[in-house]
Amino acid sequence: MSELVTGEAVALELRPAKLPSRALALLLDLVVVWVVYLAVTVGVVASTSSLDDAAAAAVAVAGFLLIPVGGPIAVETLSHGRSLGKLACGLRVVRDDGGPIRFRHALVRGAVGVVEILMTFGVVACVASLVSARGRRLGDVFAGTLVVRERVPVGRPVFVPPPPPWLLGRFAGLDLSGVPEGLWLAIRQYLTRMGQLDPRVGWSMAERLAGDLAERTGAPAPEGVPPAAYLAAVVHERQARDARRVFGGEFGGSPAPGSPASGSPDPGSPVPDTAAGPPAGRDWPAPSILAPPGGAGGDGAAPPSTGFVPPA
Repeated sequence: MSELVTGEAVALELRPAKLPSRALALLLDLVVVWVVYLAVTVGVVASTSSLDDAAAAAVAVAGFLLIPVGGPIAVETLSHGRSLGKLACGLRVVRDDGGPIRFRHALVRGAVGVVEILMTFGVVACVASLVSARGRRLGDVFAGTLVVRERVPVGRPVFVPPPPPWLLGRFAGLDLSGVPEGLWLAIRQYLTRMGQLDPRVGWSMAERLAGDLAERTGAPAPEGVPPAAYLAAVVHERQARDARRVFGGEFGGSPAPGSPASGSPDPGSPVPDTAAGPPAGRDWPAPSILAPPGGAGGDGAAPPSTGFVPPA
């Protein structure tokens, strides 16, 4: 996955095309181009047989420039980066910022492609694509473009489990501007896969992520709150802010802490004592699940790696 940043500073996650798929698309394009070129050449030769050698050579050069070179440039410009081969393989040429290409991008790609594809039989293009981290050939580098996959396999939707109800809205005043996207991604990946981890490994990973998050926000997890629950609560707060920013009002957000509708304690009140059991009327995990690996009783029984169990 490659993260492209648009001119509006919006991060786009696109999948750069791999060399095999690009080679197959190029092969299909070359077959079409050369079939058309040979058909046109036969017709032109038949109709210009009376011309002298100089005129015939000029017509041959013009045909080569118009079809094998100009044809792909025109197709990529008119289709915004989709040639026949790329369309068949689910690929597309885009700018470095993720936008559609224009004539100048297609012109540079086509001009450089004459050297690195036609004159060297694709050897230079293959080497450049293998060396590049995003699989770009020299034409892409000079044109400022990238070939990406448009058809991405659809997987099962992954949802981040919600935090315990008594943590909803507790981090409403937290400053999240200093948290990088890489850390958010790591936290989301942990929360969606924590049920598959070994309990002790999951607990230590949650503690490490919670420490990194607390370092960026300046607010460590409250005493008695499991690290996984802290991570889920902060991620939920960020999602609520994003929803309010997009839809406005209280859509997707959490009620104010301490309000009757929130069911959460006021920020000034102490965090519930997890060892003493959940507050009356609250539906959240049992104390044994909120204990760290090994437990207070020293029996060595490892609880689930999550630190809490999200509702089914």
